[in-house]
Amino acid sequence: MAESVPAEQIFVTGNTVIDALHHTVREDFQFENEMLQKIDFKGKRIILVTTHRRENLGEPMRHVYKALRQLVEEFDDVEIVFPVHKNPKVREVVNEELGGLAKVHLIDPLDYEPFANLMHRAYLILTDSGGVQEEAPALGKPVLVLRDTTERPEAVEAGTVKLIGTDRERVYAEAKALLTNKEEYGRMAESVNPYGDGKASARIIQAILYHYGLAEDRPGVFMGK
Repeated sequence: MAESVPAEQIFVTGNTVIDALHHTVREDFQFENEMLQKIDFKGKRIILVTTHRRENLGEPMRHVYKALRQLVEEFDDVEIVFPVHKNPKVREVVNEELGGLAKVHLIDPLDYEPFANLMHRAYLILTDSGGVQEEAPALGKPVLVLRDTTERPEAVEAGTVKLIGTDRERVYAEAKALLTNKEEYGRMAESVNPYGDGKASARIIQAILYHYGLAEDRPGVFMGK
């Protein structure tokens, strides 16, 4: 509108990435990764972890991994699945802090389809990734962001993600709170994803038809809250 686009020509649809996510996730999905095939997703609470950002390399990542180790040692029903970035600096610290732990499953990075289905089966997600902040909330998964800032402040405002940084004690405390406090977990899991509801593509089609006079009704507006 600031650029003089008429309001009647603006259609708020939501992000099509959420549509794609819903088409990708399936209850009957079978992982090809042998390690993932053996995990008891129904009997265990799985924490999915991804880290790769350059500003977190070295000691910040080490602090995070120490907190993760503390969590799996404390909670009998908690296991970690960690698709480890191929950056040697990431892998070195991961192996030093988490290598060899029976309840920590270190795997190679996954393609989109298995990763989306892994998000769906996880209980909680810790990440410094941007895309995960948009997608995981659409699956009802709380996201703890291992950064002090984010390019997705809408998610923080909506309550679907929480910025926690990389301090060991903070990472441990925030994750433990979601593992022990059902109300706090529910607040994040049930918050409305501000990026989409899986119906963006349908709204876009309707907007195109309406714009060219091929449909009488404007598409509904994605509110994102």
